[in-house]
Amino acid sequence: MGYSASTSFGSDIITTAPASITMIAVLIIAVGISSAAGQGMLRENFYAGSCPNVEAVVQQVVATKASQQFTTIPATLRLFFHDCFVTGCDASVMVASPNGDAEKDAADNLSLAGDGFDTIVRSKTAVEAICPGVVSCADIMAIAARWRPIICSGTGAKGWYGFQRIPRGWKPARAQFDMIALSGAHTLGFSHCDRFANRLYSFSKTSTVDPSLNVTYAQELMKACPQNVDPSIAIDMDPTTARTFDNVYYQNLVEGMGLFTSDEVLYSNPRSQPTVLDFARNAGDFNGAFSFAMRKLGRVGVKTGSQGSIRSDCTNINS
Repeated sequence: MGYSASTSFGSDIITTAPASITMIAVLIIAVGISSAAGQGMLRENFYAGSCPNVEAVVQQVVATKASQQFTTIPATLRLFFHDCFVTGCDASVMVASPNGDAEKDAADNLSLAGDGFDTIVRSKTAVEAICPGVVSCADIMAIAARWRPIICSGTGAKGWYGFQRIPRGWKPARAQFDMIALSGAHTLGFSHCDRFANRLYSFSKTSTVDPSLNVTYAQELMKACPQNVDPSIAIDMDPTTARTFDNVYYQNLVEGMGLFTSDEVLYSNPRSQPTVLDFARNAGDFNGAFSFAMRKLGRVGVKTGSQGSIRSDCTNINS
């Protein structure tokens, strides 16, 4: 039985949704509707009969894109994050609008890399060629995002195979723990200078540079991002192992090398610091926590059965 990420239970969106942020789940490719108790439930091997090769097809597209452009790896993962968190995993972020009012046009989504969108479009085209009208854009996005970290895994992504039971809902304390784990996705990808320049040049009235930044790291960032520099310049979020999915992100936080204030606060906050230290020291703890949190996040706002519709073109809503 093969495993992959799947979150939509076979359905996409009916209408567009506002901007959102999140992660992928490591659910089994077979998500669908179970007849048990007459309620929509997760079910394994949902596409086993209708499109048994979907995972292999998407995986091939992902591998090809990754070999052409490494940035598509974090781009596809981040695309899934932005799709799921607020309005749920429905591939609404893929929808384009001539009026510039789609989810992808929201301010927080403007920095999403085009390679991520291209990966999903290519994957959908390949899947439609063998199974027309069967697999949702939401499921394809989840499968594609799931394979990204595996391609560049250090020790982490392979652990996604280890979780075979479907997690229950979040508890408040567990949710905080999960969010710390999900922040580990910053081990991949890049950001632009304007997203963190305030930490270098205008942090506060008493300190130009954020004092929580490692001095050497701050100087390196200033060289890469001089004041009033072109904001489109990209900087790796993990300055140490930018192309490997691992727990070094947390080791960087301990050393004062978190790129964003939202990264740094995970270590400076006494409630989250013990978890950061644990993840920094124990790759296995991070891998397990990340996998578990991703699976739960992928269940947010999913659509089952007639709640949505399967789009033939992920960039357009069915008429």
